Parts: sequence; structure tokens; C-alpha cells
Amino acid sequence: MTDRALAVVRSGMLTTLQDRGRPGHAHLGVPRSGALDGPAAALVNRLVGNAPGAAVLETTLDGCALRPRCAVTVAVGGAPCPVTVDGRPVAWGAPVPVPAGALLDVGRAVSGLRSYVAVSGGVTVEPVLGSRSTDLLSGLGPPPLTDGAVLPLGAPTEPHARVDVAPQPAPPAELILRVTLGPRDGWFTREALRVFTSRTYRVSSASNRIGLRTEGPALERAVPGELPSEGMVLGAVQVPPDGRPVVFLADHPTTGGYPVIAVVRTGDLAAAAQAVPGTPVRFVEVRRR
Repeated sequence: MTDRALAVVRSGMLTTLQDRGRPGHAHLGVPRSGALDGPAAALVNRLVGNAPGAAVLETTLDGCALRPRCAVTVAVGGAPCPVTVDGRPVAWGAPVPVPAGALLDVGRAVSGLRSYVAVSGGVTVEPVLGSRSTDLLSGLGPPPLTDGAVLPLGAPTEPHARVDVAPQPAPPAELILRVTLGPRDGWFTREALRVFTSRTYRVSSASNRIGLRTEGPALERAVPGELPSEGMVLGAVQVPPDGRPVVFLADHPTTGGYPVIAVVRTGDLAAAAQAVPGTPVRFVEVRRR
């Protein structure tokens, strides 16, 4: 008799479990975490009949390989990549049946950075503070996947979607981030503010789930010294001493002492999750209403 579980054959460069995260615990020093590309995670869950907040796998660049111990339905989305079952190509962005014992291989992203793998029933590791998300900063939640790990699966509750291929946005050729200036824009010169909202930056290879780091013109400070630590929010654009903006993503620290020049609109952060190193970045000011 098979059991509802998923064996990890190849864990990949960095594969983590993610759901909608654990918002509301910043006062305890706990980051939000959760899938960086929330719309992609929600879509693959819908394709296999899961609830939107079911835990999925978030791969980074080179995918992963999995062997279910029971028959499951799987969907892969986010960054486009080749997908095979026992060596035979199957659809990306669509529900795919995988027999018990078959090898599901999620290959290297052909564009973008992070692919999402949903399995019918969802991964049901023990939640921590209401979430099954891996948090790389605090260490909460399950650790990143390793070869040989076995993940428990829940029972399917709904039939999978009956579609051939679901449309998904392409990873960005240029990352446009709408920002509202503040709260510490007064710590920078007028020229720095002009540069920030008019010049083009590029995504740095040092970016990760904590923050999207940029390369480009340094922003000149008008106020010397450092701030006392203050609260940080998702999408905050912090400027460290080197003057290059850093956009805080899901695993960001809840406090920080470098000035925040602006905050990115939440709706633009999914695209940031798929921006590969070298992608041009432009910060576009949106006025407060």
C-alpha cells in the first residue's frame, strides 16, 4: 500500500517550502516569509485543486527532482522550465498526472529565476506560527530541501483544473518598480532623489529571498550618521553605506538602521522574484493620493 508522501531525489540549488507566509508577527522579530512570486504559487495550487494557501515547492534556477509514493497531480509554474515524468516531456503550466514511483524532474529555468511545484493535497509538514514556509533569515519552518528528504502530502480535496496550459506572465526583461518616496527620503540629497527615480540600475547576483540588491549609481546622503533601528516593511527600499538600493523581499529583517528612501508597491514584487542578475531595474515614483 502506498502512502501520501513525496521523496526528494534531487533538491537543486535552493528549494524551499512556501505558502502565504506568517504575516503579523513582526513585533516578535519574525519576518513574513512566504512565496516570493505569490501569484505563481496561487496559480499552480489552483491547477491541482489545492486551496490558495497550500504549501508548494519554490525552486531556484535549476529545479528539483521528486518521486511521489502515491499517484498525484502536479503543476509547475513561475519561471518557465522543462518538465519530465520518467524522462518523457510533459506540460509546464498545466495539471499533470504522475503515477506512484515515477520520477518528476523539474529542469533548469529557461527564463526567470524561481519555479513553483504544487502537488495535489499540498505538502503538510508541521506549521510554525501558522505557516509551513521556510524562512531563511530566522530559520523558522522546515529547512531547505535536501536529497533523500521525504515530505508528507495531504489528501486532495478538489478535482484539478481542466485546462491545457494556463497563461502566466513572462519573467521581466526590465523590472519596473513603482515606489512611494519615504519615510526617510529627507536623508538624501535632491540630486540623489532625481538619480533614484530616473537612472537605470541592474539586479545584483548577491540578491536572495531577503532582498533584491542592485548595482548602479550610488545615492548621496544629505544627513550623516545612522538611524536607530526602526521597523521595516515588505518592499522597503533601504540604502546601505555603499549607496546602492536594496529592495526588501519576503524574508527581510523586521528592523533596520539604514534609511529607507522609498517603498515598492506590493503588486510589483512578484516580478522582482523572477528578475535574474543583470536585469535592468527602474524605480518609478508614484505620488501619494
